[in-house]
Amino acid sequence: MTRPCITFFDLTLGYGGHPAVHHLNGTILSGSLTAIVGANGSGKSTLMKAAAGILRPIGGTCRRAEGLSVAYLPQQSDLDRGFPAQVIDLVSLGLWPKRGLLGRHTAADKALLARALSAVGLEGFDKRSLDSLSGGQLQRALFARAICQDADLVLLDEPFNAVDRRTVDDLLAIIDGWVAEGRTVIVVLHDHDLVRARFPQTLLLAREAIAWGDTQAVLTPVLLAKARQFQEAWDDSAAWCAPDDAASAPKVSTATPERIHV
Repeated sequence: MTRPCITFFDLTLGYGGHPAVHHLNGTILSGSLTAIVGANGSGKSTLMKAAAGILRPIGGTCRRAEGLSVAYLPQQSDLDRGFPAQVIDLVSLGLWPKRGLLGRHTAADKALLARALSAVGLEGFDKRSLDSLSGGQLQRALFARAICQDADLVLLDEPFNAVDRRTVDDLLAIIDGWVAEGRTVIVVLHDHDLVRARFPQTLLLAREAIAWGDTQAVLTPVLLAKARQFQEAWDDSAAWCAPDDAASAPKVSTATPERIHV
């Protein structure tokens, strides 16, 4: 029986007292591949930060399986590409959980770094500066870092932005490999056609869960339109609603009620 990887229970997230995600309930199972879709500002990146343990909830809980290791790839816009570092420095950060920032790399570590660079098509790029990389090359380097992390849960926030089709295909192959190994992968995406073609499970988010379950049942015109309307109705200046207000909060439907009730 597949065990839960992450469980959200009445999870509410926000910044400065203002809401970004409201009363989210549901479970992501170990070894699954899930896409999170929604308009800009719908709470996708906020939810990823909570899943990574970076953002504390305003209310409710985000419970990860005990002993779970996590690899988190933020959006490229969150990275300082002007930092004076080489590709190998970035990829080596994947070894930090095992070696620490000042730990010496073993022969096995160096072999792993070489395999990770080869896996993403960056052989010979180890001494290249980060600011010399294209968007696709930088994304490949970030995936190499994730390979070195060897994590149970991989969180990817818009990993295909500014990336060419060939790179997307190569990175999707890595994702498929992770899932085949039993890892759990969650990806924030905007390309609905790509999600329909490659991702079996989808969470459609508009500050609240509009639908969550089988991708083909979630990404329907009706539910996508509902998500747009729901997103447009939010007041960014409103205070977050406490758990006691949950009963009066707007309810949303779900394509697979056996998986989640919001």
